[in-house]
Amino acid sequence: MAMGRSHDRATGLLALPFGLLWWPWLGAGGALAAGLAFLLGGLWLSPDLDTRSNAMRRWGPLQPLWWPYRRLLRHRSLFSHGPLLGSAGRLLYLGAWLLLACALAQPLGGPPPERLVEQLQALWPSQRPLLLAGLVGLEASAWLHLIQDGDPLPPAPWRRRRPRRASRRRR
Repeated sequence: MAMGRSHDRATGLLALPFGLLWWPWLGAGGALAAGLAFLLGGLWLSPDLDTRSNAMRRWGPLQPLWWPYRRLLRHRSLFSHGPLLGSAGRLLYLGAWLLLACALAQPLGGPPPERLVEQLQALWPSQRPLLLAGLVGLEASAWLHLIQDGDPLPPAPWRRRRPRRASRRRR
């Protein structure tokens, strides 16, 4: 299993080549969207947000947003480290917080949550290729993380990991 610095180093080294893969189809905008999403996914939306990690520290004063996520999910569970499911869960979790912030800001003159959803729906048809490149970038960074951990697929839900026993010294 790789340590946090190894994950960060690999993410930084592969973000540019990953973004450039998209250049022939989507041009500079697609390459930029994919590369930045790869960085964002590896450094801020890492599968390790379910532990105290470098990714968690990067959230600075917003770290408490991830406290319920950490409490609800076991480390390396299917819902945190699972392919597609982990990234989708983190995006939905963050989206729920964004909608809650809009709802709480509405009495203070902020936009209603419905307006945010409408704007996202309007953005989808016109920017679909860039959004897809970004989503693939987020997921690719999660796969890089899983591969570095040495197990691209999390353990099956019906198999429980046994806690390690403390070693006893013989006298």
